[in-house]
Formats: sequence, C-alpha cells, structure tokens
Amino acid sequence: MLHKLIDHSPDLKKLRDEGYEIKLEHNHVLISNVPYLNASKQIKFGTLVAVLTIAGNKSGKPNNHVAYFIGEQPCNKDGSIISAIVHGQNKTVLAGGIQVDRSFSNKPQGGYIDYYHKMTTYINIISGPAQSMDNSITPKTFRLVESVDENSELKYPDTNSSRAGITTITDKLKAQKVGIIGVGGTGSYILDFVAKCPVKEIRIFDNDEFLLHNAFRAPGAPDEQSLKETPKKTHYFQGIYSRMHSNIVIRDKYIIESNLSELQDLNFVFICIDKGSIKQIIMDYLAAKKISFIDVGMGIELAPNNSLIGMIRTTTSKNGNVDNIYTNGRISLADGDEDDEYGQNIQIAELNALNAALAVIKWKKLCGFYYDAEKENHSLFSIDDNTILNEDFEA
Repeated sequence: MLHKLIDHSPDLKKLRDEGYEIKLEHNHVLISNVPYLNASKQIKFGTLVAVLTIAGNKSGKPNNHVAYFIGEQPCNKDGSIISAIVHGQNKTVLAGGIQVDRSFSNKPQGGYIDYYHKMTTYINIISGPAQSMDNSITPKTFRLVESVDENSELKYPDTNSSRAGITTITDKLKAQKVGIIGVGGTGSYILDFVAKCPVKEIRIFDNDEFLLHNAFRAPGAPDEQSLKETPKKTHYFQGIYSRMHSNIVIRDKYIIESNLSELQDLNFVFICIDKGSIKQIIMDYLAAKKISFIDVGMGIELAPNNSLIGMIRTTTSKNGNVDNIYTNGRISLADGDEDDEYGQNIQIAELNALNAALAVIKWKKLCGFYYDAEKENHSLFSIDDNTILNEDFEA
C-alpha cells in the first residue's frame, strides 16, 4: 500500500526517482542519509521527518511548515547553528515510536506546495554547509528503502491522529479485542466510534433485523433498498464499517448462557441490551474471566408538560469487578414491563449517541487514552438539568 502511495503521488515519486532515501512510516515521510555538519564541523548523516497528509490515494499538500530531524543540530561551516531553521530542541516520540531529536521551522511565502518542495528545501539548508566542504557527499544515494506499514486494522492511514500528534496515544488501543453485545441504538453508535480506532478486532452480537425504526436511532442514513431487504443488523453494519476497519467479526445471535464462551478471548465488552436477566448471566461470566466491561442504559419517560425527561447511565466494571454493581443496585436485572415507559423503549438518536460517547470515553480512559481523574465506575447524565453525577469511585 505504501509503495503504491508513493507511485500515485508525483511529489513523493519525484523524491524517490531523484535518489532520495524516502520511506513512509506511520503516516510520516522520512528521508534518511541527509548530510550535515555538527558543532565540531564533522560531517554527519541524519533523517528528515514530516507529517504526511493524504488526499485520496496520494499525498496531499503539507498541512504545516514544521519538520523534524533525527540527528545532532545542523551547523554552518564555522560550527555555528543554522539559526534560520531552529524551532524545538527536545526529543519527541512521534507515531509508531519514531523518535526525533529536534524540530525545524522554515516557512516560505505561500507555504510549501508539496512534499518535494518541503523536503528538498530543508535538505538544501541542512546539507549546504557539508556539501561545500565535500562536494562528493549527497543525500541522493538511490538506495532502496522499504516503507513500513504499521499493520493497523484500519483500511486507510489515520492521518487525523498523526496530524494532531497523538498517534502514540492512539496506539494504546491497538491490542484491544472489543465486543459489542447489541447493535441497536446505543450499540450502533459505539460501533461507529470504535471502528475509527485501530483495535485488533470488533466483534458484534445481535440477531435482530435492521428495520425502519432503526434508521431513526442509528448512525448514517440507510438507502431504501436496505430497508426493503431488512438485513440482519450485524450484516448491515458490517457492510458499512468494513469499509474502514478490516476486522469486524459478526455473530448473528443473542448472547445466552450456552454461548458465553464466545466472549472469553475479548479484552473489553460493551453491553447494550435491555433484558436484565441475561445481563446478570453475562456480567457474572465476564467477572469470572476478569474481563472489563461497560453496561449502558437510558430511562426516558413522558413529563406532565408533554416533553421527555430521563437519565443516561454508564456503568463500568474494571477487570470484572462487579461488587459495586450488585451492592448498590446500579443495573436493573429485571426484564421490564411493557406498560412502563422504558419498556416502550423510548430512544432518541442524540441520546443514543451521547450514551455511546460517554461509554467510549470511559473505555478509552481505562486504556490510558484519556486521563481519568475521578476514576468513577458509575455515572448518570440527567437530561432536564444537563448534569452528570459520578459515583462508585475506585479506592
């Protein structure tokens, strides 16, 4: 894929064709064997690095003028620092463990038109003093360099993370095998959010069909043909999110006591079903296997003034600890009464999405993606007064 990206990008291909040692790694462009002088006037060789912007199947215009360098501080012939490009002097770890020693800043009028313009501008500045001392040295070695693919389960590079400089944080999610039990309203939004993460696997469980009412509480907009065909929810959502994530595994079944073993190799489970009796069976199994999980739920009812009120709940078990859940009665284990408002299954898309967002944020906190100051294991969002109550804090 990465060599094809170079082939489809005139600027990257030109760098390679002219003999630069270019490779693409974790959404960055790297050119190695760049000659420069250090403070002792010795000729050294470093690596120039820039964040890669991708547009379709080729490189886009560089999103900024900053570049990074692996090596000592480049200097002039007299040993003085090339001050025109000095920016940052701190070692930094970029995506995929790429450790750079410093950053450069040089912004031409109008910015850089492409990566050939950006990389050769910096190389000319960095290498000029060294080449003036020895005109036989060159960064154009014509040496073949293999590009490195990060083996992500994502179908295309996550340039959103690399642009923001948070790829090393996103990488904390890579080893996760995530299960989603129920891909109705909230579960489908959880799938939408998790599918944008480089997790190892997403396994979804549901045996319902995708019907007309589901279109009004799930992400996206299904076409009329899909609604006429009434596919299984699992097949419908796999068809959409497999465009982005390569390992979405579907199970056209409800989780019951006889098939709990299908959860045993997961790292994390989102429980997004209403039936309380099976929830207890699932939670007891996950607790025995010490598998972390989040159970989501909402209670929406009609207020006397003909509007809706209610709560959105996010309940967390870390490493299968269910003590607070049972002791404090955090999750209803009843199957519900069709005469009550919750039994009517009042769900609204934005509330499903919010419930999913709160659950995914908590999951990412457990993974170390977000900082978790409160370490709460139970939270309630109140719709009418827009407040969140946190409870069941870790000791």
